[in-house]
Amino acid sequence: MLTVSPYIILRGKAKPAITFYQSVFGGELAITMQSEYNPDPAVADLVMHGQLTTDTFTLMVSDDPRSGEELPSGNIQICVWGDDLETARAWFTALSDGADVTTPFAPQMWGDHYGDLTDKFGVSWSVNAGTPS
Repeated sequence: MLTVSPYIILRGKAKPAITFYQSVFGGELAITMQSEYNPDPAVADLVMHGQLTTDTFTLMVSDDPRSGEELPSGNIQICVWGDDLETARAWFTALSDGADVTTPFAPQMWGDHYGDLTDKFGVSWSVNAGTPS
């Protein structure tokens, strides 16, 4: 069996990002810092691998140890979807903290509730909740 998980690459923001996501989604958090394997003090405080494991998904993050300008945003969006409207609304509200909300979470013409945003770490999210069948 293989599993596909979103892996977010940030620059110096991985630890606060994955901690924030744990506050939104819950789950078990494991963080490996560069200092555990890399003797270079310039990267000691960077996340080598962060992993948030919930009942329904696993989200991973890491800090790009190269110095320079902010990493550009990729053309990827993390989609949260299902039929639990109240949880979807709560997660969207929590992710909205410090975010640029493009589409507020609200009923849509296709019958579901939907919203999208770019969170305070520059990660794009879409949240869609339909009616249980």
